[in-house]
Amino acid sequence: MTTLITGATGFVGSHLVRQLVSRGDSVRVLVRPTSPLGQLAGLDVEVVRGDLRDAAAVRAAVRGVRRIFHVGADYRLSVRDPNSVYETNVLGTHHILSSIHAGVERVVFTSTVATIAVPRDGLPDENTEGSLDEMIGHYKRSKLLAERAVREAARQGAPIVIVNPTTPVGPGDWRPTPTGQVIVDFLAGRMPAYLETGLNIVPVEDVARGHILAAERGRVGERYLIGGQNVTFKALLEALATVSGRSAPRLRLPWRAAMAIGFADTFVARLRGRDPRIPLDGVRMARHSMWVNCTKAQQELGFVSGPIEGALQRAVEWYRQYGYDQRRSGQADRSALCSS
Repeated sequence: MTTLITGATGFVGSHLVRQLVSRGDSVRVLVRPTSPLGQLAGLDVEVVRGDLRDAAAVRAAVRGVRRIFHVGADYRLSVRDPNSVYETNVLGTHHILSSIHAGVERVVFTSTVATIAVPRDGLPDENTEGSLDEMIGHYKRSKLLAERAVREAARQGAPIVIVNPTTPVGPGDWRPTPTGQVIVDFLAGRMPAYLETGLNIVPVEDVARGHILAAERGRVGERYLIGGQNVTFKALLEALATVSGRSAPRLRLPWRAAMAIGFADTFVARLRGRDPRIPLDGVRMARHSMWVNCTKAQQELGFVSGPIEGALQRAVEWYRQYGYDQRRSGQADRSALCSS
């Protein structure tokens, strides 16, 4: 049985590829023509070059496969051209949906905790329905629109299961993601203060395993939060301090001060032609907690998350191994204040 994975060179996708290959699965990956393949080095996979925005390329990649993990997405909190995010995340998902053929037995769509973790009384769970107005930023809006299309396809009979990962951490976040950039900035001493918020942290290896469990045990049309531990941002930084040997910042920024800094950084970034290090959407997201109830995946999939301290340790060691903590701040940097 051949399995197709989109987003295979990304943080979660690369871990998923490794786990499937280690089981002896036949894996095909759809990667953009410009994507580096370092994350897949040494893995026995069939590489198909193509873009999710290209319907013909997607159809060619899906041809002959029996299982699809649609992990690929444009995960940026600050973009100069928002259309590019919608083209990849929404249009690309429609291309996957329209390419499903009779031989496809299961599709796992990777959504995000953001479509569920909206302000409610009590902890949100898979029964929580977020509205488009509650989605902050183009990334979250695009993922909600894509998820809605996927749920509609499932209602019409497509064999789709949805996973909603929370905030993964661990080794191999080469880009890095906004959360990974928090760790990099912390290790490089570029975090003099913090903005309090709440996150659900989960080891990235467990997120990949949760995808496989969803493919094997998930109910068609259902959503599953693949998460771990609810922590405050301060607690996350203290855990990072413990595993890295660096001191955690003690100064807590008021939200309004963070917004002012974000506006100033965005203005300077535009003048210099770079992405802002403190995306305004990231600051806006931090205004409410991203804590969620993840018991459904535990009960229905048998999903169990490991300790976040070990995941943070592996992340710190990986970033230091590749010199991320020695790099100067640049365009790829994300805000130390943003949440995923």
